[in-house]
Amino acid sequence: MFNKKTVRDIDVKGKKVLVRVDFNVPTKDGKVGDDTRIRSALPTIDYLLEKGAAVILCSHLGRPKGGPDPKYTMKPVAEYLAKLMGKPVAFADDCIGPAAEAAAKALKPGGVLVLENTRFHPEEEKNDVEMSRKLASLAEVYVNDAFGSAHRAHASTEGVTKFLPGVAGFLLEKEIKYLGQAIADPKRPFVAILGGAKISDKIGVIKNLLSKADTILIGGGMANTFLKAKGLDMADSLVEADALDTARELLAVGGKKLVLPDDMVLADKFDADAASKTVDVGNVPAGWRILDIGPKTVAEYGRIVASAGTVVWNGPMGVFEFPKFAEGTYGVAKAVAASKAISVIGGGDSVAAIQQSGLTDKITHISTGGGASLEMLEGIELPGLAALQDK
Repeated sequence: MFNKKTVRDIDVKGKKVLVRVDFNVPTKDGKVGDDTRIRSALPTIDYLLEKGAAVILCSHLGRPKGGPDPKYTMKPVAEYLAKLMGKPVAFADDCIGPAAEAAAKALKPGGVLVLENTRFHPEEEKNDVEMSRKLASLAEVYVNDAFGSAHRAHASTEGVTKFLPGVAGFLLEKEIKYLGQAIADPKRPFVAILGGAKISDKIGVIKNLLSKADTILIGGGMANTFLKAKGLDMADSLVEADALDTARELLAVGGKKLVLPDDMVLADKFDADAASKTVDVGNVPAGWRILDIGPKTVAEYGRIVASAGTVVWNGPMGVFEFPKFAEGTYGVAKAVAASKAISVIGGGDSVAAIQQSGLTDKITHISTGGGASLEMLEGIELPGLAALQDK
């Protein structure tokens, strides 16, 4: 299934290894928030250090516009990593050029260096050859362990492999194995749960999964568009008007595979403190909008999930940022956690729901990449993976 070389297949003793990690973590006032992505990279970093490598880490952070922005510096991430590892971690004020070269040159085997944000150079996202070459010049081997960025063909994810032999880290391998396995050879029944606001973001995913999954459970704002396409009045609910024809086509192709909500939780305005009521689908009064799936739907989705062999979930069931309209998402989270299925969860909101429910340890695999996991579900080859050496 996984046909790329990994860190196990190379000799790194005494070598400088450039590792592309996904340290795109929330930072505020110089403090790191959720550290899941940093912790997820530790097995690869520790393994390389044990094998006698000098480890140079590079990552992007946030979306700086056109150049360096102190708000997006990697420095607090380097300091956090040092605490986590209980050893010094060096930091370079740039990811290419004299500062990076000097820091890389000074790094000894067993040492760790974090480079400044790769996106401080606009050339990163352009997959610029010169930037790729400069990054590659810092090391002798390249490891991609950044699943969250593997769907981007950037200098630090794809371009660098033109100049250095590239292999996968443990996190990238694990992500591809779980998600790839879930889609290519699932234990059946295979149930996909898709939520989020828009159908347009997930058309490719739904089309691909209709040929692979046994059942697709739909929630979130995208359910409104499907229901409207069936001719139901959605009142003031979010509906993607220009996706209605697509929704009709998907319903025609999907038949009984595509399961839509039976009841909804409504709000009289888009607000955490809005008045709420639960109605059956098709009974949305004027002036009200759907913000969550209702209890009957949660029970039905739970029943389907309970007998699944594989469950893949991407996207919340409602506006779960508002506690009043989070019950649908939490209800589904509990059902997935309670099932005996192989469960794979991707996408920031669904992952957050599982974490807030305290159910993380009941899930087989929690993906660290939203966009990348969606593209895998869509069956698109990831450039950052394709660029690595085959076994």
